Amino acid sequence: MNSCSPDVPPSRCLPATEPSIAEAAAVLRSGGLVAFPTETVYGLGADGLNPEAVARIYTAKGRPSNNPLILHVADIDGARALVASWPPEAQVLAERFWPGPLTMVLAAAPHIPEIVRAGNPTVALRCPAHPVALALIRATGRPLAAPSANRSQGISPSRAEHVVKSLGSRVDLVLDGGPTKAGVESTILDLSRRPFRVLRPGPLAPSLLEALVGPIEVWSGAVADGTVQAAPGMASRHYAPKAHLELLPRPSLLARSQEGGNRVVLVTFGTPLPGSGGGEQRLLPGNAEGAMAALYALLHDLDAAGVDRILMEIPPDGEAWMALRDRLRRAAAKA
Repeated sequence: MNSCSPDVPPSRCLPATEPSIAEAAAVLRSGGLVAFPTETVYGLGADGLNPEAVARIYTAKGRPSNNPLILHVADIDGARALVASWPPEAQVLAERFWPGPLTMVLAAAPHIPEIVRAGNPTVALRCPAHPVALALIRATGRPLAAPSANRSQGISPSRAEHVVKSLGSRVDLVLDGGPTKAGVESTILDLSRRPFRVLRPGPLAPSLLEALVGPIEVWSGAVADGTVQAAPGMASRHYAPKAHLELLPRPSLLARSQEGGNRVVLVTFGTPLPGSGGGEQRLLPGNAEGAMAALYALLHDLDAAGVDRILMEIPPDGEAWMALRDRLRRAAAKA
């Protein structure tokens, strides 16, 4: 079923079938842009070894040139062809977590375009766990550079219609593979330095990685504007809705909602707030996996509804909630 909204027509949006994947591969080989589903979010793909095609990604998204891209491959052999060296830890992790939501940062092979790396000596690699993504990579015969398919700093797309509304005619073709499952972007692990370091938390918790490769640091800062990032998702503001988003302890939500006359929606995890006085409330699941899967769709829906302020409960502590806390902290950062 094609979920792309018929009232937002600028981009072609096709159900992900064998013929449409073949068409999309031809678009990519000719230097075009194709949005496609992964298990995390929809990606905006280009031939990752074609600098001119990759430049179109940056233009379409309004993405700063200091923010590198992830190259998506179909298998381990595809990744090994893109690096200067393939350490044993990369092999262990790839055998365990690929295809899946793990991106590894490694020393780049000489032929990786500088624009993909944002000038870094490293390249970020991932093998996505989605049949459409894998079929598209194989049909194209090239690694695909693919950040999230939305305007820079905006909400990542978890459905094809989000791509169309955000990018419109900036993308040549959208492959509709239905809603994504994981809902937030991949875990990024930097293997180019020691100790290894998580640069962006995601669906795979650090403890799962540590069990295979030993102690890992978790970076939780923000890269200053204009500074080259080692990987995507390190800027202070990212994943942000149009509405003003504020994170608050649960007991503070109701009182804060009474300030100002704009349309306000309260968002909590697991259980609604009692005695809200009829105010608008939305629920995210009370478990981390479910909340991650539902987050971006909820933010897109609230923006579409014209909400002015989103007051959201601070997510619980614990490793399982790390990725969600990271995304919401950056989404709530001041522009």
